[in-house]
Amino acid sequence: MKMTEGMIADAERTSRYQAKYERILEAASVLINDRGAKGMTFADVAQKVGLNTTSVTYYFKRKELLAAACYDRSIERLESFIAKGEAHKTPKERVRAFISANFDDLLEIRKGKATPYAVLSELRTLDEETQRATMERYRAMFRRLRTLFGAPANALEQAAFTARTSVLLENMFWLPIWLERYDIEDFERVKIRTFDIFENGISAPEQAWEPHPISLDAVIPEAGSKNSLENFLRAATILINDRGYGGASVERIASELNVTKGSFYHHLDAKDDLVLTCFRRSFDIIARSQHAADESAGSYWQHLSSSISTLLEVQFFHASPLLHGTARQSLPPALRTLIFEESTRLARRYAGMMMDGIAEGTVRPVDSLIAAQMVMSMLNSAYDGRTWAKRLPPEKAKEIYASTIAFGMFGNGMAG
Repeated sequence: MKMTEGMIADAERTSRYQAKYERILEAASVLINDRGAKGMTFADVAQKVGLNTTSVTYYFKRKELLAAACYDRSIERLESFIAKGEAHKTPKERVRAFISANFDDLLEIRKGKATPYAVLSELRTLDEETQRATMERYRAMFRRLRTLFGAPANALEQAAFTARTSVLLENMFWLPIWLERYDIEDFERVKIRTFDIFENGISAPEQAWEPHPISLDAVIPEAGSKNSLENFLRAATILINDRGYGGASVERIASELNVTKGSFYHHLDAKDDLVLTCFRRSFDIIARSQHAADESAGSYWQHLSSSISTLLEVQFFHASPLLHGTARQSLPPALRTLIFEESTRLARRYAGMMMDGIAEGTVRPVDSLIAAQMVMSMLNSAYDGRTWAKRLPPEKAKEIYASTIAFGMFGNGMAG
């Protein structure tokens, strides 16, 4: 059929509309990554794309709708990576293809040939009505990713596949942060070594999951009085984990503890101070678990697994979990860098345990720096698995979740 002048004009208008729509999403995604969803404004988006604010509101009536569209775009990207995995036959091939797609995308971004997508850390800060459809799409994406591991034979394997999916996805979310420290030329090597750990784990053959019990009293700071800083940090950590930075207001934290806002400002000057202090509290808990594990008997593999097991106990079952790493996105860039450096110091301590274990023969020869970042990511994702973990006996929940990195993702879901 021959196109008329009117049809051509309509097509050009549609093309221009779509091009501006994409530019707005790209600009908003960069701002979300830089300032968080709450810090992204129509005015800043308009300035980035060379439009006026009214033009942006023509496409998106509310800021929350623009943020949701950015998150939908990020989920769509993950769905495209999953589709690449689905083209293969075996779970290993499918997961390898999914991981490769993530690395390839980050390589294109590093080369300046693609723009970053919005990180999904602040999806929960959207109002309930706006986030509902996006959250459902996220859950559908998660279920689709889980099918890369195959069809579970029983309930225990179903639980193992869910744990693997959670750890795999969180590692892909954390990857852009630590991969910044590597040159482009190293990407292929890092990708191969990352998949090797997912495939074979970090423990040497014949090692079992036999962590030494560590008392949480030696790891978790005492709560103290109702108005104590520790109680504020506990309440704030839960609220930030569940509702995001924007959903954890000083008023809400004070309300949770039935104290005044003045009690909060007695300890901290501003909300950024609160997030920073929550992170440092969490890092202190991780460091205490590492020190307690080092002081226990047994091999270096047992030291490593004891620390991991203790922190999974904290994340799954304790009333005072670790602050989710996504909260760093809400901080100014300088503080984000500071938090990453402190997190990396803890990761290097895990790397040291692994290197000692490699020399001892209880840890498999792996790239310990990469493996340590993967362990930190696994521990971070565990908070989101609280509902999952409560359906299982506590020790079994920790064993299955830890096995994703300890023993690899393609066994029968049982450690050892």
